[in-house]
Amino acid sequence: MIKFLDLQAINEPYRESFHRSVDELVNSGWVLLGKNLESFEREFAEYCGAKHCVGVANGLDAITIILQAYKQLGKLKEGDEVLVPSNTYIATILGVYHAGLKPVLVEPDVETFNMSPSLAAEAITANTKAIFTVHLYGQLSDMQGLQKLAEDHGLLLFDDVAQAHGAQMDNGRKAGAIADASAFSFYPGKNLGCIGDGGAITTDDDELASAISAYRNYGSHKKYYNLYKGVNSRLDELQAAFLRHKLVNLDDDNAKRREIARQYLSGIRNEHVQLPFYSGGEDHVFHLFVVKIKDRDRFIEYMNDKGIQTLIHYPVPPHKQEAFSEMKDMSFPISERIHREVVSLPISPVQTMQDTNYIIDVINSYIV
Repeated sequence: MIKFLDLQAINEPYRESFHRSVDELVNSGWVLLGKNLESFEREFAEYCGAKHCVGVANGLDAITIILQAYKQLGKLKEGDEVLVPSNTYIATILGVYHAGLKPVLVEPDVETFNMSPSLAAEAITANTKAIFTVHLYGQLSDMQGLQKLAEDHGLLLFDDVAQAHGAQMDNGRKAGAIADASAFSFYPGKNLGCIGDGGAITTDDDELASAISAYRNYGSHKKYYNLYKGVNSRLDELQAAFLRHKLVNLDDDNAKRREIARQYLSGIRNEHVQLPFYSGGEDHVFHLFVVKIKDRDRFIEYMNDKGIQTLIHYPVPPHKQEAFSEMKDMSFPISERIHREVVSLPISPVQTMQDTNYIIDVINSYIV
């Protein structure tokens, strides 16, 4: 079986360095808000080209804390509307809810599956105060279009970079240094993943960075002195150490993902399989390689019979989730069709050319 994602193989080259980090941590006795976190925050900020990085417990917290911190600074208030993609993982929308704000769903561009600036413009009301886009599957949203939209309407612009570590615009600016603030997840399966949960926020806003640093730590910069009604959401020393080891190889790993994606794009020739849009540049880091298939269940069964594991990202759109029952009567036909038809093929830095070619041959032999 060709695994969808072989985490053991991805982490194997770091085994010795991980073990050293565990020994150092045990010997030091310092497990939170220590030197590894400080170093990772500095190194990741430099990597992204941002002034600040603040480590938090996970990607959902990163989304929520950005919004909560802006509320503390008086730039957002309870009930303000935030534009979010209708085609995304549920975490983006949950973060808006948890911050006491109102998510307004926007349909994606039919080519990239990312938030459409023109459709976002149609959703703006007098209560709209921010845009929170998602770089889905590892491909940057149309940030130039969204930046202009935000500037024209005086809106804050945020991005969920959970799937796009290292993606960059044509001008060289990386995700994490494009929006007013950026939310990252370091869940193990991400392009930059730790060995557990982890997240971070990057920003050039000094005031926001200071507020976030306190808010994640019970609202405190100084122990027992609390500025805000904060939360406990801290990237721990061990995960920060693991991430430091893996960060140095992130660009090389992304290049390998793009190489596999190019193999897929040039090799798959089946009229029943719709390939993803790719500009050919570094704006896509292919966290996922997602194709569209009309008879999805049959295709997945066929691939499984051939020894190839696939996954669905995602089977149910957010507005059809039971958790969002208040949205159940809403209609987002573009998103609904995407969620009915998408299938993710295996792609990772450790995937071999032999396995990739086998996957291509199997897909090209698929008959409806």
